[in-house]
Formats: sequence, C-alpha cells, structure tokens
Amino acid sequence: MSIAHSVHALVKDAPTKHAVARGTLKRVFGFAAPHAWALAGFFVLVVIEAAIAASLPLVYRHIVNAGVLPHDAEVVVRFALLAAGLAVLDAAIGLAQTYVAAGIGNAILLAIRIRLFAHVQTMPLAFFARARTGALVSRLENDAAGAQTAFTGVLSDVAGHAITVALIAGAMFALSWRIALASLVLLLLMIWPARVLGRRLKKLLREGYELSASLNSFMVERFNVAGAQLVKLFGAPARETASFRTTAERVSVLAIRRVMTGRLLLGALMLMTALTTALAYGWGGVLAARGALDVGTLIALAAYLQSLAGPLTVLSSTQATVMSALVSFERVFEVLDIVPLVREKPGAVALKGGPATIRFEHVDFRYPAPNEVSIASLDPAGPEQAMPLPLLRDVSFIAQPGEMIALVGPSGAGKTTIAQLVARFYDPTAGTVGIDGVDLKDATLASIAARIGMVTQEPFLFHDTVRENLLFAKPDASDAELMHALTMAQLGALFATLPRGLDTLVGERGYSFSGGERQRLAIARVLLKAPDIVILDEATAHLDSESEAQVQRALFTALEGRTSIVVAHRLSTIVRASRILVIASGRIVESGTHESLLARAGLYADLYRRQSQIVEVADPPRLNRM
Repeated sequence: MSIAHSVHALVKDAPTKHAVARGTLKRVFGFAAPHAWALAGFFVLVVIEAAIAASLPLVYRHIVNAGVLPHDAEVVVRFALLAAGLAVLDAAIGLAQTYVAAGIGNAILLAIRIRLFAHVQTMPLAFFARARTGALVSRLENDAAGAQTAFTGVLSDVAGHAITVALIAGAMFALSWRIALASLVLLLLMIWPARVLGRRLKKLLREGYELSASLNSFMVERFNVAGAQLVKLFGAPARETASFRTTAERVSVLAIRRVMTGRLLLGALMLMTALTTALAYGWGGVLAARGALDVGTLIALAAYLQSLAGPLTVLSSTQATVMSALVSFERVFEVLDIVPLVREKPGAVALKGGPATIRFEHVDFRYPAPNEVSIASLDPAGPEQAMPLPLLRDVSFIAQPGEMIALVGPSGAGKTTIAQLVARFYDPTAGTVGIDGVDLKDATLASIAARIGMVTQEPFLFHDTVRENLLFAKPDASDAELMHALTMAQLGALFATLPRGLDTLVGERGYSFSGGERQRLAIARVLLKAPDIVILDEATAHLDSESEAQVQRALFTALEGRTSIVVAHRLSTIVRASRILVIASGRIVESGTHESLLARAGLYADLYRRQSQIVEVADPPRLNRM
C-alpha cells in the first residue's frame, strides 16, 4: 500500500469529521492548574495593558479639546509626553505579558511531553508493533508543540483582547452611545465569516496533522539503515520519491488552503473595521459640524475603533484559535487515554533477588486485538484487521534455579511468546506465569526488569558509543567491568585494537559492527547486568561456528547458577540443556533431555535429523538439573 493511499484512507475516516471530545477543555485546564499564580500575574498585566489602551484615546481627546483648539501649546506638550510615557509603559507590559505567557506555555509543553513519553513507555510490545513510529513521534513533537502554541495564543490574545474590547466599548458608550452602538453592531457582523471560516480552518488543521504524521512515519522508515538498504536493494528510489512527492504535494496544497482561508477571514474583518471607521467619521463629522459633538471626542471615537480592529480580529477568530488548541490537546489525550494492557496493580510486591524459579500454570495466550493496544490514527492497518488465533494453549512447566530450559519447535509455534511472557512483555490470556511463587501480575514491573536479562535474535543498539550502550544495563559500571563483560562475550581482543576503544560509535542500529559483533555486544550487555534469569532468543543466530563456540562457552559460564530460558532453532546450542520443551501449535508436545528426546523418535528427533550440519560446543558443561 502506498503512503498516499494510506493517508487517504486515514484522513477519510473520523479524525477530520469528529467533534472535539467532551471533557477536553476541562482536561486542558488540568495542565494549567499548577500555574495558577503565574496566570493570576498574567491577568493583572492584561488588565493594566487594556487600561492603557483605553486611556490613550482619552488623552488624545484632551490634547485636541484642551490644547489644539484653544491654541495652548503647554497642554499639548504635557499630554503628548503623557501619551508617549503610556506607550512606553504599554510596550514594557506587553513584553512582560509575553514572557509570562511563554513561560506558562512552555511549562505546559514540558509537562505534556514528559507525560506522553512516560505513558508510551508503559505500552506493551503489541502497541509498538502496530503504531507508526513517525505518527507517534509527531504526537510528542508537533501536537504537543501545537497544544502549547495554541494555549499561549488563547492566553495572551483571547483573554487579553477580551478585556481590552470590554474597556474600550465602555469608554465609547460613555463618549457617544449612539455612534458606539451603531459601530459595534456593524463590527459584530464579523461573527458570521469567523464561524464559517473557523470551521473550515479546523478541518484543514486536523487533516494537516494526519498528513504530516504519515509523512514523518514514511521518512523515519526510509531514513534508517535497514529501510534505506531495502530501497536500494530493490532499486526503488524513484518509486519512493514519487510516493513521497504525492503526499508532500498534498501537505503543500493543504498549507496553501489554510493560508488562503486565514487571509479571507482577515480580509473580511479588515473590511468590516474600515466600514465602521468610515461610519464613525461620517456620522461623527456631521454631528461635530453641527456642534453636537466636539472634535476631540470624534478623534477619540475613531482612535477607539482603530484600536478595536486588532482585538476584534483576534476575538472573531477565537473559535479557530480555541479549536486549534483543543484539536492539538485532543490528539495528545488520545495517546494518554490508551490503557496499557500490562500495568502495575496497586500494592504490587517487589520480587526478591537470588536463585529464581519460573512457573507456568495452564497458560493460554492470544495477541490482543488492535483496539486493545492502539488507536486508529496511529495504526496504518486499521482496527478492522483480524488478529491471529490463540497462540498458546495450556502451557505448564517449571524451571528450577540453575536450570536451562530450551524451547524448540517449528517457526510460529509460540517459543518467543513464552519467553516474552516470562519478561512480562504481555500477560497471559488465562493461567499464571510466576517467579518464586509470585504471579507476575502481582509483582512490580521494576523488580521484574531487575531480575531478567534478555538477548534477542535482532539485538538493538542505540546510536551512541559502546560505553553508553553497555552502561544502559548498569549505569554505575566501571571501565574494568565493561571490558570484562566484553572479554566474556569474546570481544575483548577487538576493542583492544580499536583506536577509540569503549568510545567507539556503534552507528545507527549498530551498523558500524557486523551482525555477529552486534550480537556479542548485546550478550556483553546482559553479562554486565548479571541477572537472576537469562532469556536467550536465538542469541547466537548471527555468529559463525567459531564465534558461536566461543560465545557458548562464555554463556554457559555466565548462566551457571542462573535460571535460563533459551529459544533456539540451531539445536546444537541446546543439546546440553537441563530440559528441552518441544513446542508445536502453541502446546508442549515433548519434554526431556536431548538424549531422551532422540530416543523417543518424535518431533524433536525429526527436527534434529533435518539439521544436517550441527556444530557441537566443545565439551560444554552441563547445567545442574533439578
């Protein structure tokens, strides 16, 4: 499916058609509540600035009536200086007001981003498997920033201008209620174009957010090493560029439509302001010519109308401004409202360290449905995509302290899922998974993570130095400990020859190193952590025979006394396991040692015979069986 097709399907759905969810505004105020005192100070500044704006035309009126018309230069100079002083004070207060508003807005932005990041970290693996990375990053960047910008705009513009309009309207009615009433009625006609164009701007804004998120996701996938390599291997740069161009052009067209819609709104408002000013000068001029209105009051009324142009322009588009804020906040709340399937219950207990016993009791498992782990705007497949049938059925076994339990079987049988359940990446659909007699659902997530180390088939390394990647497992480790872990993972000799040693940059996803070196770096990271439980999910898959034999010796030494779960397709890596569980169609169909399973001549024996080239680890020590 092309990116353009995906985006069209996404934008066609609810995001551009739904109204903002009820309760969103109340939740927005929840973010503002911690800044109540700053908000109070801001509103004091707003009132002072509005009072100055309402005072200046009265000063001009006095200059004309008491200075210009009587030819009193002293009055003109004195009140002109007063007007200049008020203008300087107004500018200073405006700066202070902007500073306070920006401070509140950025504090809210920081709170939103931290809460979003922390919440996303609690999501199960199924969420990350389905969510578009670019769309998710867009929520933390574009939508969070949009919420902050819109909130600041509402705070500094809408609130401030509302007070200004109220004070100016009061002053105008005091000077001439007839002209004020006629002018304001005409100005209120601004509401109609503001409402129509405001709704259009809201729709364009929503669509723009979705398109930008899709474009970000597209770029994230194509700009990482694996994505770029795939594009080059299939000779598809031109096709990818064309797909990118389709959506980028649509983003550009949307931007133009937003600008033009905004300009139409501004033009209508400016026209209405010009008409009211003409009305004031025409009607007021006639009254002044007849002696029913003094010239200073006429000038003050005209000045007030000019002062109202900006505030009313902003206020008449308040709906669009507020909707921009609510749309951004709503998209943030969409993510915050996803309830993680794996979460820590109140009163959870911490697992104690030491030798560990793993127990599976009648465990069933199926992967969660899309609407249980994600939302439509983050999921390119959509909520209608069916999930697989139950993956595990009635799985029961016990791994005693020091035992190495190997999981073998055909691809898709459920081996990796069993390993992930031990680490509580998921919760079983039925049955229990426990460590040392504690159901993992009753244990703290931090204590589970502290006791488990895992090496996967595709190890992930951050785009940072080797030192920082290893310190991720043990932040306070010394250089000597780091080198010891590398030596145990058969990498000591390599790093002794590298010019920068531990400060060598691993590159994007670790691509500065070979697949086998990346695998051994991941193993070194787990060795450094020294957990009570070790999970190896095809941990030697990328090693050649010689490296595999070396790492196997290190792993067997490191696993001594620890409970371990090893997922393997290469049966040579687990022939000395304490117990081998053969998994087929989500069930344990055979269990025993390598020798006993061969003698049984069942599925394990068949799998073993199919692997014609088996590299036996040179005299590996057998782990204790219990």
